[in-house]
Amino acid sequence: LWMRPIVEAVPNFSEGRDSRFVDRVVAAFRSRGAQVLDASMDPDHHRSVVTVIGAPAHVAEGALAAAAIALDAIDLRAHRGVHPRIGALDVLPLVPLEGISSRELVSMAHALAHRIAALGIPVFFYGAASHPPGRGLASLRRGGFEALAAGGTLQTADVEGEAGPSSGPHRVVHPTAGATCLGVRPVLLAWNVDIRGVPLETLREIAGPLRERDGGFPGLRTLPLSLPMQGRTQISMNLEDPVRTPPEVVFKAIESEVLRRGGEVVDTEVIGMLPDALSTPEAAAQIRLRDWSEDRVLSNRLAAYREAATRTRDE
Repeated sequence: LWMRPIVEAVPNFSEGRDSRFVDRVVAAFRSRGAQVLDASMDPDHHRSVVTVIGAPAHVAEGALAAAAIALDAIDLRAHRGVHPRIGALDVLPLVPLEGISSRELVSMAHALAHRIAALGIPVFFYGAASHPPGRGLASLRRGGFEALAAGGTLQTADVEGEAGPSSGPHRVVHPTAGATCLGVRPVLLAWNVDIRGVPLETLREIAGPLRERDGGFPGLRTLPLSLPMQGRTQISMNLEDPVRTPPEVVFKAIESEVLRRGGEVVDTEVIGMLPDALSTPEAAAQIRLRDWSEDRVLSNRLAAYREAATRTRDE
């Protein structure tokens, strides 16, 4: 049975305080045929995240338009936020959902990178799209936009030159829009656990040992952050395989350490869509998720999208 290819994109932008920017991005994706599942912004992170699904070509056209909007609207020289970033369109993960292999999607990612680079924005590859595959995001963003801008010109091995010419406008960091990290990866869980009564230094002691890199949970990346505008601290996390490492196990480990140090875990927010590991209210309650609904579960939205597409074809 042939399945029409469906791709997810989860672009992260360095603008978290102007909702008109997010509206423009959402409109750009919709007008090119992609379906927008979610959009959120955070003023302390100064960052917004949009989740879309659709046919590969529709998602790619929307992403290119979004890159141009970010280039037009965001000046990183004036950007201050607690989340690490190197670009206006900072990260663009592409996720193969069905009917398309990771390898096929990598080809599409490289073609899209070429078009983004033509706007004057260098593109770094990560995940399955890098050469060799598996480069991590943290290594690309170390030091942030400022370190990248101070360096000026990029090293050949890291940039869009892997897929295209090794000279030209995309060899130099864009003065206001920085660079974009473009990757191909599986579905992951992006989540933040909000905490009260624990200073950032203590939070670092809690977050460090939990991450895979420091001998903690497989596939877990953690980033302790202070949110001054919202009066709390937070452990911001990516969990690569929520089946292998259940979110509630990580949550319980955080909660016990926070309680031991006299703080309290407020709740959890998930950025974007929920993986199947959080597809029931019971599972969501175990991590104190603040706004669970069936509509937020990726597989539910994918099924609805598939059904609508089939109906359109049959009419």
